[in-house]
Amino acid sequence: MKTSRRTFLFASLSAVSTLAVTRQALAAPAAPAKAAETDPTAVALGYVADAAKVDKKKYAKYAAGQDCGNCSFYQGKASDPWAHCPMFGSKQVASKGWCNAYNKRA
Repeated sequence: MKTSRRTFLFASLSAVSTLAVTRQALAAPAAPAKAAETDPTAVALGYVADAAKVDKKKYAKYAAGQDCGNCSFYQGKASDPWAHCPMFGSKQVASKGWCNAYNKRA
């Protein structure tokens, strides 16, 4: 069976494309970014990764026992060390953290 150059190039291109797509699909997903206290959103919300370090004079709304793990916005279990919070876009917040948007989970 004789193969033309066009058929060979098309088959080669298809094989390389398939390999690239398969390799990308099998790659391990990147870990979600964690919110840093210096992030502009975190600064605006008064976020701290450890609720024990909240400036109580600056954030009078803070009360002992409040942390991201028991906030209604925290989208993980309270036992998860980090989880997504819609206040921080695609970034995760610490379960032990706190911010001024805190709202007690029902």
